[in-house]
Amino acid sequence: MVSKEVEKILPLVQKPGRYIGGELNSVIKDKEKVALRYAFCFPDSYEIGMSHLGMKILYSIANEREDVWCERVFAPWHDMEAQMRKHGIPLYALESGDAIKDFDLIAFTLMYELSYSNVLNMLDLAGLPVRAADRYSLTPIVIGGGPCACNPEPMAEFFDIFSLGEGEEVYDELFDLLEECKKNGSSKEEFLRRAAKIDGMYVPSLYDVEYNEDKTIKAVVPKNGAPEKIRKRIVSELDSVKYPDKFVVPYIEVVHDRVVHEILRGCIRGCRFCQAGFLYRPIREKSPDTINNQCRGLCDVTGYDEISLSSLSTSDYTQLEPLLDKLLEWTIPEKINIALPSLRVDNFSDELMEKLNKVRRSGLTFAPEAGTQRLRDAINKNVTEDEVLRTSRKAFEGGWTAVKLYFMLGLPTETFDDVAGIAELAQKVVDEFYKNPNKPKGKGVQVSISVASFVPKPFTPFQWEPQDTREMLLEKQAHLLSCVKTRKVNVSYHKVDISFLEGVFARGDRRLSKVIYYAWQHGCKFDGWDDSFLFDTWLEAFEQCGVDPLFYTSRKREFEEILPWDHLDYGIRKEFLISENKKAHESETTPHCRIKCAGCGANRLNGGKCDAMRKNLV
Repeated sequence: MVSKEVEKILPLVQKPGRYIGGELNSVIKDKEKVALRYAFCFPDSYEIGMSHLGMKILYSIANEREDVWCERVFAPWHDMEAQMRKHGIPLYALESGDAIKDFDLIAFTLMYELSYSNVLNMLDLAGLPVRAADRYSLTPIVIGGGPCACNPEPMAEFFDIFSLGEGEEVYDELFDLLEECKKNGSSKEEFLRRAAKIDGMYVPSLYDVEYNEDKTIKAVVPKNGAPEKIRKRIVSELDSVKYPDKFVVPYIEVVHDRVVHEILRGCIRGCRFCQAGFLYRPIREKSPDTINNQCRGLCDVTGYDEISLSSLSTSDYTQLEPLLDKLLEWTIPEKINIALPSLRVDNFSDELMEKLNKVRRSGLTFAPEAGTQRLRDAINKNVTEDEVLRTSRKAFEGGWTAVKLYFMLGLPTETFDDVAGIAELAQKVVDEFYKNPNKPKGKGVQVSISVASFVPKPFTPFQWEPQDTREMLLEKQAHLLSCVKTRKVNVSYHKVDISFLEGVFARGDRRLSKVIYYAWQHGCKFDGWDDSFLFDTWLEAFEQCGVDPLFYTSRKREFEEILPWDHLDYGIRKEFLISENKKAHESETTPHCRIKCAGCGANRLNGGKCDAMRKNLV
């Protein structure tokens, strides 16, 4: 419910549907009958945030509690922000229209490093001090979660708490504690000391960081009874965890306007560049019956005509074909499409293709990641060129005419021959189409290659590696374009300046907080959007704050160095990551988890259990 003040400015903005609330399945409660008001903030536009599955899950779980009202908040676009500041309208929640500065808990999901400036902007727009030390009262408590919480140090100055890992269960404990502290009139300091004793809760103000003369970290020292290591929280069994029985249905088109259903957490593959593949271990699968029932229920209450089966590697779900059989029984007659993102070229079977042919066909997407076998082995992709070509051939024979291939530039040990190999592999995929005697008449093939710039991330075997400089990445992009000889291949790539800044924050420490603050004060926000990115302002921020960004990007770390996230435990043993790093430099592969357990250590978070090695799944 928007206020009259907001109603007056809505005609002045481009997409008023972003700011009005009232969507189908949004949750409305009597604020006088709840103990906690909870603002769930996504530091990007409505269209991006409303596509995020994690937000849907936690929104639903929180609102199942009668004593908690969780409401959604998104970053207003430039035009709306300008009107809000002009008319003195503070940042508000969509469900009630109330200003979030009066809420008890303000949570941000940190999906991407380039959203950091938006967090500061949203806190300021709410009328709150952006620095945690300047917020004195017990509430609101500002908490961060999501994948970027695995190294929250660049944002440590602005948050009271970070939630490590999966929030489905830990938030109940946090809600109970906050309710108790509110009732007892406890101070913020007392609440934070007690919150730090909840598994998975990291309170940065309870840790002092000491530095060596060479600017590396000397020690991270806990105080006031805080634990030395903070272990991430996980959900043990996906079948038993709460899952939304309804999604909020937006009035306007969003990025992923469909039912999204998570079928698998974690990944068996162990690609050495992939942070998500390690962060979400151990591997846990949801049963076909549970997925089928939940998907049908969600389609019924939302009216969506597409289901996306979500995971890091959907075709690695061991019961994919039985699941598709169950889904197709009712999706075909009801004309509901099934999307399978994250397919692997090495297990794209005839049976899977046959089932995909029963639903509306879209382009197929695969991720070879590197152009040569040597480099694919170095990153442990465990995919061969023959498998890429065989899968492409199978898809073309099945009637597909468009294939999208994902690659990366700047991977450790990469050479210019590896870069040229991307264009060569794309050309071979094109050639496979024209070898097909049954190719559709009058139709050509389109092979799209999307090339991201590699960014080393925490909790991966490449966390010690230097990142390619901006100049080197631009040179490699130009070389790739020069190697493409046909119009049948389209090339798109990421902006290297954005990847550079992502690299700084991904492995940064607390000294970057002042850089983020300076950049935000001088107009930086929506940094992940090309047309909003102010790279020169960021360079000015580094210079003015006396921080060298190349210290965080271009410097190779020694294995003995204390890393900014070493006091956080995501289950992956450091010895395992070191071993994988050494194997990468020898282009030596590690078999995936269902062939042989590599001993990453993540199963200790789940009582020794990992679905990759369950006998009925091997």
